[in-house]
Amino acid sequence: MDPTHNSIPRNRLLAMLFYDVELIENYGSGIQRILEECKRLNFPMPEFKEVEGGFQVIFYKNIYSEENLIKMGLNERQIKAVMHIKEIGKLNNREYQKKFGVAKATATRDLTTLVEKKILYIVGKGKRDIYYLLSEPKMSQKDIE
Repeated sequence: MDPTHNSIPRNRLLAMLFYDVELIENYGSGIQRILEECKRLNFPMPEFKEVEGGFQVIFYKNIYSEENLIKMGLNERQIKAVMHIKEIGKLNNREYQKKFGVAKATATRDLTTLVEKKILYIVGKGKRDIYYLLSEPKMSQKDIE
């Protein structure tokens, strides 16, 4: 995924044909464009694999949709918190309390559940510096289908 990597077409004739009919712009730009589009669309980063002499790209769906979060057993506050973090980038306990009008214990319990389910992870040290970020989705084949 290094943008300065050497591009080596696996099938030169096919690559030349795609270039001639303008299905590709230039050699070696595809992976970088894929990564930029996934980031722009807020999709999980794809996985790149060399498989049996070939090349495979695995795209993952966004598992942090409201539908999937409901299936994970989250309450309405937790779902809204995940959506908030997707949009804003982070959330702390005090913001959670204020946003949802709940006590500190409730906010802590809700956020702890999200960490235990590996939806969020904690960043920072000390009580005042802690905030929560979305975890990078780790999905099984079942999640992809």
